[in-house]
Amino acid sequence: MSAARAQRATPIGYGLPRLLAGIHATEPVSLAEHHALHGPLPAGLWRRAPGLIELVEQSGLRGRGGGRFPTGDKLRAVAAQRGRPVVVVNALEGELVSGKDKVLLRHTPHLVLDGAAAAAAALGARNAIVAVSADARPEQRSLAQALAERERAATDHNVALSFALVPPGFVSGEETAIIQCLNGGPPKPTARPPLPHQRGVGGAPTLVQNAETLAQLALIARLGPDWFRTLGTPADPGSMLVTVSGAVHTPGVFEIAIGTPLAAVIQRAGGFTERPKALLLGGYFGTWVPAATAAALRLSETDLASVGARLGAGAIVALPVSVCAVAETARVARYLAEQSTRQCGPCTHGLAAAAAALERLAQRHPADGREHPELVRILQQVDGRGACRHPDGAVRFISSALEVFADEIAQHLAARCGLRAAGILPVTSQRRT
Repeated sequence: MSAARAQRATPIGYGLPRLLAGIHATEPVSLAEHHALHGPLPAGLWRRAPGLIELVEQSGLRGRGGGRFPTGDKLRAVAAQRGRPVVVVNALEGELVSGKDKVLLRHTPHLVLDGAAAAAAALGARNAIVAVSADARPEQRSLAQALAERERAATDHNVALSFALVPPGFVSGEETAIIQCLNGGPPKPTARPPLPHQRGVGGAPTLVQNAETLAQLALIARLGPDWFRTLGTPADPGSMLVTVSGAVHTPGVFEIAIGTPLAAVIQRAGGFTERPKALLLGGYFGTWVPAATAAALRLSETDLASVGARLGAGAIVALPVSVCAVAETARVARYLAEQSTRQCGPCTHGLAAAAAALERLAQRHPADGREHPELVRILQQVDGRGACRHPDGAVRFISSALEVFADEIAQHLAARCGLRAAGILPVTSQRRT
């Protein structure tokens, strides 16, 4: 997958690109180039200006990590706590079909670091930590270079910026898993409460925000909420990064205005290489949507909610008609089962049983016809009963496949499926311990 296209380094205006303005094809944007393009952060931020929180609230910015929670609300919740807080940038991106945060760290790390520093200054935090996957070598190099530039230039005043490595894994990016890892434990989601904003890193109130969210915040700090709202929809303003892969000519990461027709996003990726069967929206915790239905949608929470889908972290995968959807879903179900932290029965046993039932269903000659009702029963038993959100996300993904690919499942039950197993959806062999 290509990362992102190089952009001409001209000051950003009211259109696109915003986050991806001025990037190079290979090297990250330097601090000098970054300041020439965006200017420095407003000087008033370093006096713990609570006005930044109000600006973010007025902007309507929502988290870009998948949960879409209002960013201003998270800032306000941390600000209301007693004690000096900590800011954590969630740049783990364990979602295999998303590459947006990697693009930001590789190409424009100063925008992410600006957002972390601005949030820290507004909250009175002295430490901001970028959590990065231990296997993300290019991102680590880019961050180290950017941090060294900022230290030489003394850009961040009383905020100490650093990055920390977190073992890779699908659930490692869950905010309580990051906090537990930064506190010296394994990267596993923890039981709640306390919530991170109440007690997180070192027991301090902690703001955990996605890398893209903080990059957006850095622009809002400079240009204000009215500028931010010139793109997007009234309910969900701004731009967002989307990762398009699968059966498209030029897969990669693209910046779009929220509310852009999905068909236009596919055209940005060069169009389909083959007639599509369905699109996976929102990644491995997302949902399958039939291609004919998806063609009429805009990329907004309102439009996607009408078909039971969501934006999530902006991952879109096009599945061609020649590929077996049951086999693709079974592979991902097995991957999600292996990524379980094995902290509860629904995750440890339920997801494994669901994956096994799907694998039997994906065989060309299933032993009997019990796989489908068995799978439905397992999903009902797992849904809503896990110790974290991992089993619920897996259930959402598998359940949508059962609905969208019902005809193909019937072909499998009759041992008539002649479609190819292509491995369109990436998985890893890495099992959590």
